[in-house]
Amino acid sequence: MVSSPAISPEKTRTIDPEKLNALLAQAVQDMGAAMHAPLIVIGDKLGLYRAMGNCLPVTAAQLAARTGTAERYIREWLNANAAGHFVEYDAENDMYFMTPEQALALAQQDSPIHLPGFYHMLASLMKDEEKITQIYRTGKGMGWHEHEKGLFEGCERFFRPTYLVNLVSTWIPALDGVEEKLKAGALVADIGCGHGASTLLMAKAYPRSRFFGFDYHAPSIETARKKALEAGVSGRVAFQVAGSKVFPGAGYDLVAFFDCLHDMGDPAGAARHVRESLAPGGTWMIVEPFAHDEIAANLNPIGRILYSASASICVPCSLSQEVALGLGAQAGPANIEKVVRSGGFTRFHKATETPFNMVFEARA
Repeated sequence: MVSSPAISPEKTRTIDPEKLNALLAQAVQDMGAAMHAPLIVIGDKLGLYRAMGNCLPVTAAQLAARTGTAERYIREWLNANAAGHFVEYDAENDMYFMTPEQALALAQQDSPIHLPGFYHMLASLMKDEEKITQIYRTGKGMGWHEHEKGLFEGCERFFRPTYLVNLVSTWIPALDGVEEKLKAGALVADIGCGHGASTLLMAKAYPRSRFFGFDYHAPSIETARKKALEAGVSGRVAFQVAGSKVFPGAGYDLVAFFDCLHDMGDPAGAARHVRESLAPGGTWMIVEPFAHDEIAANLNPIGRILYSASASICVPCSLSQEVALGLGAQAGPANIEKVVRSGGFTRFHKATETPFNMVFEARA
């Protein structure tokens, strides 16, 4: 008779009540934020925040009338926002209002802090959840163009405030001699330009320079062209469908990559093409999400957002392309430098940074 193998008893697991309660408290906060997220998108689409942007008290009925919406839904929407401190509630008068800070973040399109764009990105990712789950099983990639359309608008609206505050005021001045060239009249290529937010901001700031925006996503290029017309700079700005390794032109004084190098399947190949496209003494500006080289140093609230975005957007995008390096949005300076130097650049350094971005300067 063959005896059965001995089965060791499972080790007793001791639950720390304080750690459990802390986890549950965090989960409750996250649940509230997750449930509220669709309401932010709804409020943005219906103009509810903008209608309260003057910070004057309003009843649910008045807000519904002002926005052409149904009062019963609006009251519940207002209560959810008040519970989340996105609007304030005056219990004595049964009215709602926004503080100047809330209005700045939610009701003003061109503010330096504009939150709704992020929630449009989030809504798009939730719609794509089944496709993202499947690629986790197969290991295949998912191209930028394969995402639900809300991601493209949300991304532009999420990143634009950062560019609005930093690009012309601090990032470009931090590059050696670049601002002087742009003021005098330079040739600039913006790769992975999307809807053209960064391209148009530079074009408005430097009227003597010419700008070319390139992106492989044709619908984004169409949107960028419309925005250039609206901004009145279409005579100095051209947008064209082209990838990072094949964009046309040469003699660029500045080539810019805004939050896109880590999304590329072959960033080293892109680096080589940038080097070939630059004029003598030209500069490559690379803006990347802020990250440390060590994983442990990135395990914080900002890192949580960026790793999550990377797991849903950035790594799948890279894995859908040739080479499929999969840098990810938290690649860190050392990995970025390795890619840049592999493209033939001999000078590389971090020019400046913010809590959310690193700005690198590379030269041949």
